[in-house]
Amino acid sequence: MSLQNVLKAQKMSKRLAIIGASGHGKVVADIAQACGIKDIVFFDDRYKELSTHYGFQVAGSVQDAIELDSSSDNACFDVVIVAIGNSQIRQDIQRRFTHVSDALMHPSAIVSESVTVGSGSVLMPNVVVNADTVIGQGCIINTGSIVEHDCRIGDFSHICPNSALAGGVTVGNSCWIGISSNVVQLIKIGNKVTVGAGAAVVNDIADNMTVVGVPAKRLKERM
Repeated sequence: MSLQNVLKAQKMSKRLAIIGASGHGKVVADIAQACGIKDIVFFDDRYKELSTHYGFQVAGSVQDAIELDSSSDNACFDVVIVAIGNSQIRQDIQRRFTHVSDALMHPSAIVSESVTVGSGSVLMPNVVVNADTVIGQGCIINTGSIVEHDCRIGDFSHICPNSALAGGVTVGNSCWIGISSNVVQLIKIGNKVTVGAGAAVVNDIADNMTVVGVPAKRLKERM
């Protein structure tokens, strides 16, 4: 979707369901409020013990939210964000919803109008995303990270805080690019790759690998 489908700082009356009453869910709620969304409800499988989270109602389980979303009278919420850090769980849950149509972007983010952002992705405070980058579905572009021009980030990947991708980098699906890591230009990172915190990636990485260090070297294969 183009940036016109990304919920930014503006007055809006949309109702938001956040799936996952977690620390990440709190940040998503903060971003939503900064975008003018005040009608927020959480869904979490601990709802019987957790009636509120971060000042908002926990209205039911994840399955309850899925059933409400698929009902013929979808009067409960307009937007769904799956606020779960684990990429596989986030993917499994998001793909069970039919109304994950928007992404969410903090007003402090600097994002080129030529950027494309997939449904359910979240761009956090002080992110910079430059020209002609494509971000997939259900991604987390975390606080202070930099994604330079012409990058491609696959579905359900997480670019952790203060990480930097140089121009033309490709990141596959379900990757974890660790906090304060750096990836040099034109690198290709496969699917289900974990890059350790503070790593410097200077060579391409095959699918399912974990790499750490400066320069980043293979640690193990990710199952």
